[in-house]
Amino acid sequence: MNFDTVIQSGTVVTAADTVVADVGIKGGRIVALGTDLPPTGAKVVNAEGKYVFPGAIDVHTHLDMPFGGTTTADDFESGTTAAACGGTTSIVDFAIQYRGDELRKGLDTWHGKADGKAAIDYAFHMICTDLPIARLRDMDKLVDSGVTSFKLFMAYPGVFMVDDATIFRAMLQTKENGGMICMHCENGGVIDVLVQRALAKGETAPKYHALTRPMTAEAEATRRAIALAEMAGVPLYVVHLSAGDAMEEIRKARQRGVPAFAETCPQYLFLSYEDYERPGFEGAKYVMSPPLRPRGNEQRLWEGLANNALQVVSTDHCSFCMKVHGKGSMGKELGRNDFSKIPNGAPGIETRVHLLYDGGVRPGRLTLNRFVDVIATTPAKLFGLYPRKGTVAVGSDADLVIFDPKKRHVISAESHHMRVDYNPYEGREITGRVEQVFLRGEQIVTDARFTGKAGHGTFLKRAPSGQAALGLTAG
Repeated sequence: MNFDTVIQSGTVVTAADTVVADVGIKGGRIVALGTDLPPTGAKVVNAEGKYVFPGAIDVHTHLDMPFGGTTTADDFESGTTAAACGGTTSIVDFAIQYRGDELRKGLDTWHGKADGKAAIDYAFHMICTDLPIARLRDMDKLVDSGVTSFKLFMAYPGVFMVDDATIFRAMLQTKENGGMICMHCENGGVIDVLVQRALAKGETAPKYHALTRPMTAEAEATRRAIALAEMAGVPLYVVHLSAGDAMEEIRKARQRGVPAFAETCPQYLFLSYEDYERPGFEGAKYVMSPPLRPRGNEQRLWEGLANNALQVVSTDHCSFCMKVHGKGSMGKELGRNDFSKIPNGAPGIETRVHLLYDGGVRPGRLTLNRFVDVIATTPAKLFGLYPRKGTVAVGSDADLVIFDPKKRHVISAESHHMRVDYNPYEGREITGRVEQVFLRGEQIVTDARFTGKAGHGTFLKRAPSGQAALGLTAG
């Protein structure tokens, strides 16, 4: 067999296996795995001494997203370029249905933002803010078009938050159409009361964002979401879980057979409440929802990742600048005198894989196979992309990362590819670096430099996520 590319002598890592092998690529797919594959006529890439693993999948990003009077700094071109440099070859971003609009209008808007601009492959979840009974059938049409997961909020009253009846109706609809509900679990009503009380007392600094969003508010909402899903008889995916108490609700549900899944994010594994206590307005860099938790909480999350109480690590990449960015949109300065007006979110699309390897695999918190599982394989399985994505196997897309486990580098806003004007992990030295990245067989990162192009990414029509999740539970 003739190949377009042969990656030679790398240590191929999947969620299940680790083996030294060659990878043969042809027509954008992996067509052979073995030793001494003939390189005749093929581009040869030497991966000896390096890991070869599937392109990472980030199932939680917010690119070109308006929020709170501003817009995220990264659009689909800059955000996906940064993702590629961090070893991510597919994302699932969140399209938004605004109140009064049809679901399809939100999806079309996000296609307009992404199509022809994304440097890597992309899919969409749909954020639903307005789901009267007459609109529920619109969810079926989106599932048919490959948008098979829907995000609902228990937080942000008056903006995104919906009531329990709406959540339950949406869950019942996914039971019919095979989709899956993704939940933002915080008790928005309680948080709103705490926020107003803090502001009335003149407590306006960034740290009060965290102090008005207690871990109990997340745990309670997580427990309630699980109960609703259990009553509806459907799978549930909890996004950006930050608190060990909320994780315990997921663990207990899974132990009794409920198909409940949850992701956490690097910020909750590497940062803490102490970052809000930085001098001046620096704490605003870390304002996100849910907020960072007290030191010690991160150890519970690491243990949850290791023992499958948590299944995925995504980023919740939401890159609001500190100051005005290139598009003229204000940044976190909007909330200098009122923490409740600080745009919620932080960048992370470029740093996830590096952080998880350096802070997870190297100290023994995660095995190398588990690392691949939480950044690529399980995300692909849960969201209807497996086995096309998320593994190194014959027939799969040739989305591959060549990773040098010994290469050192320093995270810095000066060198990252994200458009945001800060990095939450500024100055952290990392051991292990993404060196080469292939998307459907085409090299898009070469020697840690982006060599791809905007518009090379394609829209991924996904299989029904709820059905995929049930299959994963059964497995």
